[in-house]
Amino acid sequence: MKIERTSQVSGITRSADLDITEEQLALFSLGRVAIQDCFPGLSADEREYIKTGITADEWENLFNV
Repeated sequence: MKIERTSQVSGITRSADLDITEEQLALFSLGRVAIQDCFPGLSADEREYIKTGITADEWENLFNV
């Protein structure tokens, strides 16, 4: 599923094709289930992207990791 998010850090809008369903996204959007429980097959970076729009590259640049 293609997900579009705007980074809370840079303000840049990006899209990513993630292996999730509309049902999972709707359940997460309700705020009743933890993100790792809604999307167990995604990496921490992919879950962060869904939640904040921040990519792994942005985190590395932000914190010089």
